[in-house]
Amino acid sequence: MICAAVYVELRGHPQATAEFVDTFLNATGILIDFETQESLWRETARAFAEYAGRRRGTVGTTPKRLLADFLIGAHAWLASDRLMTLDPARYAQDFPKLALVNQELH
Repeated sequence: MICAAVYVELRGHPQATAEFVDTFLNATGILIDFETQESLWRETARAFAEYAGRRRGTVGTTPKRLLADFLIGAHAWLASDRLMTLDPARYAQDFPKLALVNQELH
């Protein structure tokens, strides 16, 4: 299952048409969670606030994170048992109890 923010990001890829994304998700049995519960927003806010506090305490040497990253991480934490990502370090600090799957691209 993916949250709606992931679906939006997939559709935003310059080579990913709506038909391609929808066909891939259907073929792999991946569902899209279009429902946004209060608990998702609260967990997103918690992680984002902690990040913002850390960021204010530094000179900003790390890349700036987008709100969508926190929404995706919170959704995976609350609605799934793991998150597949190409950037596990991005999620490990803010969602330390979330199981991360890192699939290398070849």
